[in-house]
Amino acid sequence: MFHPELKTLQSTRKAKPLVLLAIAAAALCMSQTSMATDVTGIVSVSASVTPDCAVGTSTLAFGSASSATIQAGNVDATGTVSVNCTAGVGYTIKLDVGAGAGATFASRKMTSGANLLNYSIYDSAGRTSVWGDGTGATVTVASTGTGAAQSISAYGRIFGAQTPPPGTYTDTVNVTVSY
Repeated sequence: MFHPELKTLQSTRKAKPLVLLAIAAAALCMSQTSMATDVTGIVSVSASVTPDCAVGTSTLAFGSASSATIQAGNVDATGTVSVNCTAGVGYTIKLDVGAGAGATFASRKMTSGANLLNYSIYDSAGRTSVWGDGTGATVTVASTGTGAAQSISAYGRIFGAQTPPPGTYTDTVNVTVSY
């Protein structure tokens, strides 16, 4: 004889393993997500900072002086060379002879037309060492950059005992910074 309760009991017994199987599958899926791990790596970062220098100058202006004043003695003036180099970078400042015809380091030439006025530039207020390119009897000026502009004085002297005619005398001296 067939009992309907027996059939329900049998189908419940058959369904129970399916339910357990579904629960086990869900647990397995969940355990894989909860067992995720982190993997790490590195990113290399680098930069090269190159040394750099910039140079600026002020005019070495002797101002106005009469021919009699120059004939009577030296006329002195001071200008500056401004150097801005990367902090810690050593540098050397060199000056050339200038553009005046026949100029040397010891006797640079300012010109006014065909007229010449002899002068020189020194590295110190005592005006004993001619500032040049380091050749012959000239000196250069060396220092170390700070990352900020550094002012270096240039001491000029128009030599006395000259009798220049009136005029505006000029010269151009090139400044080279080696680093």
